[in-house]
Amino acid sequence: MIKLRCNDYGFECNFVVEGEIAHVIEEFGKHTDEEHGIDYSKEALMQFILRKTS
Repeated sequence: MIKLRCNDYGFECNFVVEGEIAHVIEEFGKHTDEEHGIDYSKEALMQFILRKTS
């Protein structure tokens, strides 16, 4: 299970998504685009996950 939190990446936001990698990438990317106006690529989101788990 992977967990990403918006506030870990500099946002004043309590959004958290947890689950399998594909789900986390999809939901976190959708959230940051819709709520913060930032369209992260799937590759960038994968880097967030890799840095967090290493």
